[in-house]
Amino acid sequence: MINKIFSFKRGEDYNNNTTAFVNSSDFSSPTEYFIWVDTKKIKVNIFRGSKNKWNLIHSYLCTIGKKSTPTPKGTFSIGIKGLYFGVERGYKCWYYTQFKGNYLFHSIIYNLDGSVRDGRLGMALSDGCVRLAKENAKWIYDNIPESTKVYIS
Repeated sequence: MINKIFSFKRGEDYNNNTTAFVNSSDFSSPTEYFIWVDTKKIKVNIFRGSKNKWNLIHSYLCTIGKKSTPTPKGTFSIGIKGLYFGVERGYKCWYYTQFKGNYLFHSIIYNLDGSVRDGRLGMALSDGCVRLAKENAKWIYDNIPESTKVYIS
């Protein structure tokens, strides 16, 4: 577990600071990808490369868990994936990718007719999962292999 505190200097570029943080923290992954969920900035940062040589390839605004049902913090690994879930409850969340137990990356929430039920991003309001724009959830679903490391802080 990483206990390092990384402070961003005022006026510096978030992407450069994000890359510097990840490369100075000795993160490794058994795949060519690594994901850091920054719960302070409410972003999913996706890197490609290897230990101490990570390159930021995507930074997505997301929604994280609300105070009563927070997104778990720590280091996890990508597990199972699926096209959607929630139909039995009257909604659809598309392109889910598991990172811990019932905690998933997935799309915003849609009604069964395809309209958006809750499209808010950049907030803490989920039950602990990490919500993304549908196309960003699909990118993770399509490209991030099982066992990829995920760090949530």
